[in-house]
Amino acid sequence: MNLTELVNWNYEQKCRKAVQALEKNGFTAVYCPAKQEAVDYIIKEAESAQTVGFGGSMSVAGLGVADKLGEMGKELLIHGKPGLTPEEALNIMRRQLTCDLFLTGTNALTLAGHLVNTDMTGNRVGSMLFGPQKVIVVAGRNKIVADVHEAVKRIKGYAAPPNARRLKMDTPCAATGFCADCNSPVRICRITTIIERKPRLTDLRVLVVNEDMGL
Repeated sequence: MNLTELVNWNYEQKCRKAVQALEKNGFTAVYCPAKQEAVDYIIKEAESAQTVGFGGSMSVAGLGVADKLGEMGKELLIHGKPGLTPEEALNIMRRQLTCDLFLTGTNALTLAGHLVNTDMTGNRVGSMLFGPQKVIVVAGRNKIVADVHEAVKRIKGYAAPPNARRLKMDTPCAATGFCADCNSPVRICRITTIIERKPRLTDLRVLVVNEDMGL
C-alpha cells in the first residue's frame, strides 16, 4: 500500500469506530468512503422535503448540494446568502428551526459518538436539537477526536480562529490565529453543545465521510 492508501485506511478505522459509537447512542449513522456518497444520501433524503435549511457549514457547502436541491424545486433557507438584510437573515434562521430538512456540519465528533459544537448565535445548534423534521450532519474525518476535551481544544485552537477571520469578525483570534478567550462583542464562541445521545424527538442522522471537510 502507498502512503495515501495507508492514510485512508487509518482514517477509515476511525470513521467506522465513530459510526459504531453513534449508532450505539441512538443516531442513524452512515460511513461514506467519499463525498459523493454523502451527496447521494442527502439528495435521496431530500426528495420528500419542501424546505431545506442550511446551517452555514463549510462541509455542507463543499458538497455542492444546494444547487442540486434548488433544481429539484426545494425552497432553500440560507441565512448567509449575499444581499440579505439582518432582518431577512434572522427570519430565515427562525424558519430553519421548523424546516423539513436541516443540513449542517459539526465542529467535532468524538470516538464515543458525541457531537460537539460551538455557536455565536445558537441558530445552528438549536436546529440540530429540535424542530426540523429531519437533520443530517456531515462530519469529515478531520473532525474526529478522542473525547470531549479534545473536541473543545480543536474548536478553540483550530476551527474558531479561521472561522472568525472568514466571517470578518474583529476578534483577537481573527488577527493572531490564537484563542484569547476574549470579551469581544463579536466573539463567535458563545454557546457550546454536546449531543451525547440522539435527541428524543429529532430524526438526527450523521454522515461520517473519509475525506477532510471544512475547518
